[in-house]
Order: sequence, then C-alpha cells, then structure tokens
Amino acid sequence: MTTTSTSSSWVTCPKQNPQAKLRLFCFPYAGSGALSFRTWSDSLLSTVEVCPIELPGRGSRLMESPFTQLSALIPELACTLRPYLDKPFAFFGHSLGGLVSFELAQQLGRDYGLSPVHLFVSGCRAPQIPTPRPPIHALPESAFLDELRRLNGTPETVLENAELMQLLLPVLRADFALLETYVYAPKPPLDCPISAFGGLQDREVNCDELEAWREQTNAAFSLQMLPGDHFFLHSARSLLLQSLSNKLHQTELSYDSRS
Repeated sequence: MTTTSTSSSWVTCPKQNPQAKLRLFCFPYAGSGALSFRTWSDSLLSTVEVCPIELPGRGSRLMESPFTQLSALIPELACTLRPYLDKPFAFFGHSLGGLVSFELAQQLGRDYGLSPVHLFVSGCRAPQIPTPRPPIHALPESAFLDELRRLNGTPETVLENAELMQLLLPVLRADFALLETYVYAPKPPLDCPISAFGGLQDREVNCDELEAWREQTNAAFSLQMLPGDHFFLHSARSLLLQSLSNKLHQTELSYDSRS
C-alpha cells in the first residue's frame, strides 16, 4: 500500500498492522472525529487493522474547512481511500457516519467496482427514510445549543465553555448540514452484508428505521439493539465491539473459504 500525504490526513491507523487480513474503516458521528475509535483495535481481532476516518475541520485537520454537502464529500473520500483498498475492507459508521459509509460504498462500486465485505451501520436510520425532525444546522446559536443538549452527545462542561464551543460550532453545523441536506436517490442494493445496531433508549432512531436497512442489501442482514441512548457506542462499547469481533471473524472465515 502506498499513500500520499493528502490521503494519510484522512485515514488514521492508531496501531498499524501490515499483516492484517482486513481493514475496518470507521466513520464518526456529527461533531466527532477519529479520536472516538482510538482504542478499538485493543478489543478487536488481531487480524483487523482499525482505520478511523478524520474528516476536515476536526482533530489534526481542525484548520481545514468542513464539508457541508455529502455530494461533495463522498467522491473525494472515495478517491482518497482508493490506495487503502488493496485488501478486504469493511465499514463502520455511527449516525452521520453510517450515512457516509453507505454512500461511500455505493460510490466505490460505481467508480471502481469495489465493495466492502461488510457494512456496519450504528444509530443511523436507513437512507430511504427522511429525517423526521426539522433541520437545526442554521438555527441561532442558543437554539442550536439547546438541540445539542437534547441529543445528549456533547458534555455539558463543553457546552458551557464559550471559547471551546466557538471552535466546535462550525464543524457541528457543517456536519448537521451534511445530514439535513441529504436527498436519497434510489440505488441498487449493495452486495455486501449489512449489520445494523441501535440503542434501546435511543429517541432519535427507532427499531423500524434500523430494520429498513434490510432493503439496502442483496446479502445477509442483521439488527441488534443494545442498551443506551443515541450514543450507545460509548456506553455499550464492550458489547458493540464483541459483536463486531464475532461478525468480522465470520467475514474472514467466509472470505478465506472463497479465496
């Protein structure tokens, strides 16, 4: 695998693993970054290289302008990831990251004839289901902060830190714009299995909206509900990673039997 400095700013690998059989690319939720997945490799199979994605506007790319339209982000992401797809790969995306990973899988199929061996979507309604809530990305600051509080994904200490919030607000607004300006266009189902995860106490995405992912694959589909609200990937992290490990192991066995 050879990469450019541009592509390596998008893809972070906290624990590089050249001997890995499979790469797991992880796509963060709105306002988050690669840091959310920094310890995942400690709990997953030693044959899996965890590669969190760092979008512009956060982490080491804080000074770069964030994307506000998926139609602009996805083609660039597909081109950037292409050098990393020299071995089997899977996608995991939570909330906004689920939508990004789905559209990216579609783009890779169209442009390069490539497909993930498995798509994991977490806390993300199926793309054909419109967001039921009115958009919030352009709300006045006080109303926008109230919505962030309701979502319960930003610590109150952060919300009350005016200086820090001035750094975070542009990327949060941009990420919500990615979600809220998205228009689903019907596409052929993916050929890879899809596994969906949801939070039992999640008020943002319900079981039926997760079950609807079944329509987006010609292969196997599974749905698992875990304890927690919309950010169960943190509160139920060990259960989620155990399920991921089991499914990735099955994927590897299946791939090995076909090779």
